[in-house]
Amino acid sequence: MPRHFALLPAAGVGARMGSGHPKQYLDIHGRPMIWHAIRAFERHSGIDRVYVVLSAEDAGWADTDWSAFTKLTVLHCGGATRAESVANGLRAMAGEVAAEDWVLVHDAARPCLSRALLDKLMAELAGDEVGGILAAPVADTLKREGDGRRILETVSRENLWAAQTPQMFRHALLLQALERAGNGVTDEASALEFIGLSPRLVESDFSNLKVTYPRDLEVAAWLLGRL
Repeated sequence: MPRHFALLPAAGVGARMGSGHPKQYLDIHGRPMIWHAIRAFERHSGIDRVYVVLSAEDAGWADTDWSAFTKLTVLHCGGATRAESVANGLRAMAGEVAAEDWVLVHDAARPCLSRALLDKLMAELAGDEVGGILAAPVADTLKREGDGRRILETVSRENLWAAQTPQMFRHALLLQALERAGNGVTDEASALEFIGLSPRLVESDFSNLKVTYPRDLEVAAWLLGRL
């Protein structure tokens, strides 16, 4: 039976937060945000190991005591882009992971992943040949911006989904896709699409939010208090 491994790329700086240091280390309930993201996998019995990809120059990780996490492996091989960090992480973990094992790539800035959503993703993709992602149907009316920040047009939201993480694919297939797609892709599903495959959408909701802007941190703290 294939095993399941989590991979969290955390080599970015989170410039849009405007905090002056990597957003994965911003405090939520007395812990860095990435601590909460790791915990979702650490406490799930179906996850064999959790890999975190940091930059070689990372200076924030050592400020936290991680000894309570027994599944954790830290890889200092982060790249200039998310795609490069994930690909480097996949190569670094290759000695412990089989080609057909599942890798769940998750954002370090998505700290509110629930057990129910993780269970749902793993169950729905268990027999899938390609893999897939958590995603939420777009509910808002979408506007395309024109000159002067005026509305150019309204975009139909029919069949549109907001991609989330984890994104779950076989180790060998994901690495192959990323190597062929290059650093231009912004998520793992895009790399699979690049090589002609169609990942599956597993319905999520917006409780699994990604912390991007300062106000998102308040929302994440509120949600985590209710998990």
